[in-house]
Formats: sequence, structure tokens, C-alpha cells
Amino acid sequence: MPKVELVLPEDQTAVSVHFVVTIDGAPLGAFTSCEGLGCEVVMETREEGGNNGLVWQLPTRLKYPNIKFSRPLGKQSEQVSALFSRMASGYTLATGHIQAMTASGAIVAEWELEKVVPVRWTGPSLNADQPKVLTETVEIAHHGFLPGKKG
Repeated sequence: MPKVELVLPEDQTAVSVHFVVTIDGAPLGAFTSCEGLGCEVVMETREEGGNNGLVWQLPTRLKYPNIKFSRPLGKQSEQVSALFSRMASGYTLATGHIQAMTASGAIVAEWELEKVVPVRWTGPSLNADQPKVLTETVEIAHHGFLPGKKG
């Protein structure tokens, strides 16, 4: 089935989104929250001898936090357990893809990540005395963003 891609006009923002995640083309499904998507420039300070009025701030490298995706437990959870099962026999660094989409399927933004490693899956706390939505969380590490696609 051909993939239809809808893109929002540049001036439109996302109000209600979900995040579709794939690792090397293998879908992990849609998630309702995404935390940690970002980058930080690590700064190093240097004091210059004889110049007491200035401390140099020098950029050294980029640091990427782990990204956590959460969602209610459902049929798509099997895709995550299959991924971690395959990792038991070894894992090679992969490319990850995140698409932020509206409920109607329009893509708001997308990111491609290099050298992705799934590092943690946290399942729901099961307690029959406290009925609530069962959620799961998947955490991935990565080594940066790949340049955007030019169309």
C-alpha cells in the first residue's frame, strides 16, 4: 500500500499529536508522549592569566539525552517486546525515525536519529485494586540527528 504523507502548512502548530517511531524501518507504533528530544552544547570554561575580568566559555561537543516514549498498553506493545527479544542475540546500532503527527495523520515534524540503541522498556504496574490506564515506556539512546531530507 503506498504511503500518503500529509504535511501541515508551516504556520500551523500541533495541538494534539502522537509520535510514530521506527527503528531501521521496523515500526514500534504510535506513542502519546515523547520526552528528551533535544541537544545540549557542552561548554568548557577557561580562565585567562592576567585577565581577571573574563572567563572564556568555549563550546566543546554536543550531548544528546535519552528519549522516552510512553503510551497506553495495547496490541502495538508486541512490537516492542519483539525488538527487545531480538536484542538478546546481539544488536547493531540502527537509524531511528520519529514523526509527530496530528490525529488526522498530518506530519507536524520528523526527526531521524543516528546510532540508536533501545535501552529500557518499562511495563505497567498491575494492581487490580487501583483501576487506571496501563502504560508502557520505551527509552532509546542515540548519537545525534541526521541531516533533514531535501525534497
